[in-house]
Parts: sequence; C-alpha cells; structure tokens
Amino acid sequence: MKNLLLIALFLLNFSFTNAQVNAITETGEEVTLFNNGTWKFINKQESGTAVIKTNPQKFSTPKTSSFLLKSKVLNVGFYLDPKKWSFTKAESNPDAEYELKMRDGDLYAVVITERMNMPLSSLREVAITNAKSVSADVTVKKEEYRIVNGKKILLLVMYGSMQGMDFYYYSYYFSNENGIVQFITYSGQNLFDEYETFSEELLNGLVEIKE
Repeated sequence: MKNLLLIALFLLNFSFTNAQVNAITETGEEVTLFNNGTWKFINKQESGTAVIKTNPQKFSTPKTSSFLLKSKVLNVGFYLDPKKWSFTKAESNPDAEYELKMRDGDLYAVVITERMNMPLSSLREVAITNAKSVSADVTVKKEEYRIVNGKKILLLVMYGSMQGMDFYYYSYYFSNENGIVQFITYSGQNLFDEYETFSEELLNGLVEIKE
C-alpha cells in the first residue's frame, strides 16, 4: 500500500509554482489562472462561494513533540515526537523537502516548502484542483481555518481513490511573506479513525521561526 500512496502523493503535490499564473483583466481585476483552464478572482469573494469558518479552539505543539525539524527553504520548523516519527530528506517527491513515517504504523507525511507568496484562499483552490486531476472522485470532507501556535492555518481533509485504493490526505497549509508550506499526512481511508489523532498531533508541530 505504501508504494501506491507514494504514487498518489507524488502526482498530487507537484510544485504550486507551475500550477497557476496571476494575471490582470481588462478591467484591472487581478485573477489566478489555473492549469486546467479555470480562473478565480484574487482577494474577492465570488458569489455563492462558501465561507470557510475558523475553529475557535487554539491549537499548539504537543509537549511530547520535542525535536525541531527545521526547513532549509523557509523560516518554518516542524516539532515532532522522535519516538513516534522517523524522517529523511525527500526522495520520492522531488518537490518535497522532507518525508516522514510513523515508526509503528502505516501513516506517512511529507513537507513541501516553496519560496513564493500565495494567499491561503488561492492555495486551497490549487490544492483541490491538483487532487481532482489525480483522482476525479476526490471530495473535501472537512475544511477550516485554525490558529496553530499563533498562526493562521488552513486544514483540508480530502478523500479519494486511485487504482482501486481508497486514501485520505489530512493536511495543513500555511503562507507568509517568505513562501508557502504544505504539511500533509496520508494513509488508507480505512485507517483514518485510527490515525486522525496522530496526524493532528504531528501537524500541530508546525511553527514559524523568527529570523
């Protein structure tokens, strides 16, 4: 199952740099052009678009997450519990910085960092578009903004299937003036209830490091 999950992840999480282009319309409106031919206004709420709610709960790094894995691309880091997680420099996905694996389970994670600026709303649209280009039946099961370690984060939980395998992505997306972060955990849909807490604990280790 791991190999199929890695294939799905590799196809889904190609660099956002090549996924969209910003442009100006004849009337001066700024829009994002996606590689599937669709477009979206930037910083403008479209009619009928659902508003993403913000979870009132404040999220923070678990006390057991004592090891700080620092990005070499952006001013961010990822606290993790070294007893639960192992990590390596990314090999399966050329756009990723780190790959992680739960030591005693079938839960995986990847960190993708890019030095480009993009608002969370646009980041969401590109993430979903990319997912549907890999698996047409991808559905967003949950989405919300969260305050994690004092920073605004977008949570997306997506279900999909590929080559007869049902998988899920439980992901945090973050953007600041230096770039964007995709912090993604993934496994089989049948394991979601078992691994949801572990995914959330790992993702809550995302922190911005002051320069």
